[in-house]
Amino acid sequence: MAFGLLYDYLVGQCSTAYKYFGAHFITKKENRKNVNGVVFRLYAPMASDVSVIGEFNNWDVGANKMEKIDDAGVFETFIPGLVNYQSYKYHFKNALGQYVDKADPFAFYSEYRPGTCSRLFDIENFIWHDLEWMKARTRNFDSAVSIYEMHLGSWRGQVDGRNLSYEEIADVLIPYILEHGYTHVEIMPITQYPFDGSWGYQGTGFYSVDSRYGNPMQLMSFVDRLHQAGIGIILDFAPVHFATDAFSLTQFDGTNLYEYGGDWRVSQWGSLMFDLGKDPVRSFLISAMNYFADYFHFDGIRVDAVSNIIYHNGDKANGPNEGGIEFCKRLNAKLHDNFCSIMMIAEDSSDYGGVTKPTDQNGLGFDYKWDLGWMNDTLKYYALDPIYKKYDHHKLTFSMAYFYSDNFMLPFSHDEVVHGKGTIINKLWGDYDNKFAQLRNLYTYQFSHPGKKLNFMGNELASFDEWNENKSLPWNLKSFPKHDSVARMVRDLNLIYRSEKAMHMEEHNPVRFRWLMVDNANDSIFAFERSYGDDEVMVFVFNMTPNYYEFYEIPLLRDGEYTEIFNSDKDVYGGNNQYNGMPNKAYPGGAEGKPFHMSIKIASFGACIFKKTK
Repeated sequence: MAFGLLYDYLVGQCSTAYKYFGAHFITKKENRKNVNGVVFRLYAPMASDVSVIGEFNNWDVGANKMEKIDDAGVFETFIPGLVNYQSYKYHFKNALGQYVDKADPFAFYSEYRPGTCSRLFDIENFIWHDLEWMKARTRNFDSAVSIYEMHLGSWRGQVDGRNLSYEEIADVLIPYILEHGYTHVEIMPITQYPFDGSWGYQGTGFYSVDSRYGNPMQLMSFVDRLHQAGIGIILDFAPVHFATDAFSLTQFDGTNLYEYGGDWRVSQWGSLMFDLGKDPVRSFLISAMNYFADYFHFDGIRVDAVSNIIYHNGDKANGPNEGGIEFCKRLNAKLHDNFCSIMMIAEDSSDYGGVTKPTDQNGLGFDYKWDLGWMNDTLKYYALDPIYKKYDHHKLTFSMAYFYSDNFMLPFSHDEVVHGKGTIINKLWGDYDNKFAQLRNLYTYQFSHPGKKLNFMGNELASFDEWNENKSLPWNLKSFPKHDSVARMVRDLNLIYRSEKAMHMEEHNPVRFRWLMVDNANDSIFAFERSYGDDEVMVFVFNMTPNYYEFYEIPLLRDGEYTEIFNSDKDVYGGNNQYNGMPNKAYPGGAEGKPFHMSIKIASFGACIFKKTK
């Protein structure tokens, strides 16, 4: 078994390398007696004179030498009597003739920064309680998916100078997610990383659970409790690059074992780029993501910076990175083969074709792709003075021209509320009241548009202050009705989105979406229909200017009555109560060549959702 796994690792086809490499608690026979201890295995082809050093041997480089057990460069030793949490490193002579101390690339746990040692941890035998969830789990192609993206450390902030543990966060997070109607939580990277300001995107331990918030079993408990509450969880994972810290993967054995050499070695962020053309590197990263799906029951993996995998430095002018493209195909094929219900999500800003097509159709095999084009066009449009919106009318219509090319997710993520970009509400045009009215319109548009939804924590609070990883979200805003009303509206949008089949079923069937009013640039009013069969028909109307209309004719495709089930101008959402209380009847004839129309009231910057009466 070990030989087969090692062979698969060397040829880039291994998804369970963590079962062999690293430090594992085992029981072995010695002199006819059972002896408990830890077996250490290290892959370092150009290393020599290798030993394990740790607090258990007083960091003595001669105490526990490792034997080279394979010409491929695998070293092994067994040390009896070890226990959880003991710190260790590997000490060896590298290809440059230097003696170095390195953290274990396959460590399951690590010291809390600024410590740099790996720590022993037995990850076996956690008792799960989520069998019902796991049996029913799907990739959600025909289900509502509304994701609450969060940074664990700054969601509630520190208490008495310490981070809340995974379990303490679960105590308050689960009721909050249930109250606000989200279906999934997505946590920013929790693989070990040294610099808080990298938010986890420049890691040093790709199997090591972030010790800021607790140990691996505490993370398992966090996931288990979410699943028992009916909440899915997605892990943000960064396989593109790693931190430059000397104790980690940098020139691990004196060679560029994990990173590129030459022009592509250093990334645009100053980190080191994984060489995804190397088969052992592919196995290392595929196994890492498989590990979190296997041992921690994550329901999805969001792969960061896919454009930097497809193209060198994310620049199409550099040409395709064939090694990276092959890596994506292997990653998705392996994880889908091992876990048929896991969601693989690409954060990709490129126009590369087939990101969510199956690998057997020459696609990359992801299930979903972040629609960053939609996000950029939408926010630019909402930032415009309404006088000029008619000149950029296409920014709101273009997304549906390419929507059916991939399975899209509509993100308002952490990237949009940092580094001087302003928060979502700060990006919008106008004074205080106009900003809130447009924010309500914007969120309604996001939930109404085809595609899965993602919002970063705090978007529901309408904060004017950018996110800061060093402090808590401004929860005091909930005491102000204007801000609390936005949170209530987001909850209601989540509940409508989840309950109405027309808003999430068969999204990629073109007959389910029809523009009703698409060319009305002068008034900047949009309308479209979404349907699921003849009995589930909904109409969405958006007024993108401060003009108010007592009577406005909206084209329709179908006869009947339409009841307004949501209006962003309701006073409970902070609006002025200009809504349609009575059902609206369809009449023959309509604009834009449609057979029917209805006359409705439209508030300034109003957004309305109507449902056709059965």
